[in-house]
Amino acid sequence: MKNLFQKIKNTRRVLGLPLFLMATSFCLHAQEEGFEELDILIDELFFDDQEFLEEFIESESSFNFIYASFSYNSNTYFSGRDAGTDQFNVVPQFSYYNSSGFNASISGVYYQNFDPSWDFTSTSLGYFNTLGKNKTLLYNVGYTKYFYTDSFEDFSNSLDLSIEIRNKKRTLGTAITASYLFGTDRSYQIVSRTFANFIVKRTSSVAMRFRPSINFIIAKQTLAFPKIVFSNGVRVIETFSYGVFDLLNTQINLPFSVTSNSWDVELGYTINLPNAIVYEQDLKNTGFFSFSIGYMFDLNRK
Repeated sequence: MKNLFQKIKNTRRVLGLPLFLMATSFCLHAQEEGFEELDILIDELFFDDQEFLEEFIESESSFNFIYASFSYNSNTYFSGRDAGTDQFNVVPQFSYYNSSGFNASISGVYYQNFDPSWDFTSTSLGYFNTLGKNKTLLYNVGYTKYFYTDSFEDFSNSLDLSIEIRNKKRTLGTAITASYLFGTDRSYQIVSRTFANFIVKRTSSVAMRFRPSINFIIAKQTLAFPKIVFSNGVRVIETFSYGVFDLLNTQINLPFSVTSNSWDVELGYTINLPNAIVYEQDLKNTGFFSFSIGYMFDLNRK
């Protein structure tokens, strides 16, 4: 049975759904002394095809920390498409951030039914900063290397550029991430994310937030299809391929998070609205629950 799941996974990769988009939300906040001043919100780190820093410190204080997280997703979909089997996945991740703008991370993904279950490990390096007097424009540039446990090398590298604009109160914003994927094959994708940030409750040590978002995932596909042709009067089947650049999936995220001191817990539900392209018909909407827990290690604390 696992061999069948492996074929499904490889088919998804070859058909141009190369990277599993895993959105892991991070919500960090300051220690008790500077909770109101030091409000770090790190959101949507794509360890597959797309990792970026959304919000960070607005005060003049410096920061230097490691963020460790563990995420569980109740089902697995590739660009919103059903993989042919119900299976959960888990994502451990360690990230480092410094107020100089330098950031690095290592992460991986485990699938319940794929063989091998541990699909890949990724390592990332990046630099982030803000622009403008009110720091309402953010950018992050980065490089990610993927180490697959099987022989898949089509998309083993990714160069990413993210730009985000938000209002002064940080309650609304839009981010666009462009990624160039390369290895033995090449592709590119664009992810647009528009979000809202509602503070449900906030005290000196606890923050509760609801941060819905809508994502549009566009990527280049290389499609292969059989066609009957005649050669010297003989009917033969040849395979033709061509590239398509199209919307793959619209994703609605509904996460609710609670942070307290250095801990971060989030529960959410994600709705996928996949867009059928060329060979696909009648794609069903999909959805899954997610749970994540994280802890921030403040390296500046003595």
